[in-house]
Amino acid sequence: MELAGIHHVSAITANAEKNFDFFTTILGMRLVKKSVNQDNTSSYHLFYADAVGTPGTDMTYFDIPSAGKTVPGVSSISNTAFRVKSEAALTYWQERFTKHQVHFEEVVERFGRKTMNFEDFEGSRLMLVVDDGKGVPYGIPWAKSEVPEDFSVVGLGQVTLTVRQSEKTQLVLTEVLGFKKLGSYASNSAGMPDIMVYSTGEGGPASEVHIEERSDLPIERPGRGSVHHVAFRVKTFEDYDKWEELLRSKGFMTSGKIDRYYFKSIYFREPNGILFELATDEPGFATDESMDTLGETLALPPFLESRREQIESSLRPLTFKE
Repeated sequence: MELAGIHHVSAITANAEKNFDFFTTILGMRLVKKSVNQDNTSSYHLFYADAVGTPGTDMTYFDIPSAGKTVPGVSSISNTAFRVKSEAALTYWQERFTKHQVHFEEVVERFGRKTMNFEDFEGSRLMLVVDDGKGVPYGIPWAKSEVPEDFSVVGLGQVTLTVRQSEKTQLVLTEVLGFKKLGSYASNSAGMPDIMVYSTGEGGPASEVHIEERSDLPIERPGRGSVHHVAFRVKTFEDYDKWEELLRSKGFMTSGKIDRYYFKSIYFREPNGILFELATDEPGFATDESMDTLGETLALPPFLESRREQIESSLRPLTFKE
């Protein structure tokens, strides 16, 4: 069994309308599913991805209007990267972010790649990373975006985990999930250990987890803009069943096998408290909507459909500017 890389990253927003505008208008991604948090159906769950919802391209947000301010710290997914194809794309994004008043930092080389940190309106800690395309294939740019295809976001890149003691997290990645250590690079924080890089699947940023050890920080207090969990790609349903057995045999308390309809999931926490999910590539987002109309209406999986009237009445109205 081998995980194929990052499947999706799920975060929190307190303003779904501005979140939609940021990811579709500014970043040029496609809303491929407008649904609800299946564990709390009074909250929206929005999925942004490439043109066809390819696994490994989607950033998702739970809409929680009451979410407070995030206080960064350890036991967190402290950065989520998005892949672009070239250094020229970074120049384009510097100009675009300036135009749209998006905060961004200077271009920095990390692990031999050019990268640029930026934030959304809620302080989500994000990054653009140049990917040469030799690893996990690029996603398909959304043609209805105003972002030129050559400069488009083509999927998720690495996630960075910030932890107080990294050894046990490293062991989960290598001894349980099958990641391999590739190396390390210098931390931007003076006096802190190098950031370690682990990879799985076909390689490249879309397959990587970076671990930052910070003994000087408190535990993160999550809020708007913080990341809830990261999911890793399981290629087959057969492997999915085997992963549940393996995690249980290693002593992890898991969620058990959960059918999310668009994919099947297993959740567990690694020793530093970060929530990991294993999610299948199939069946995908076009299961209940046509590819042409993804994300245009409220989609509910069959096991919630009988409660549609009740669920819709509990949701606040959303007005997205197309």
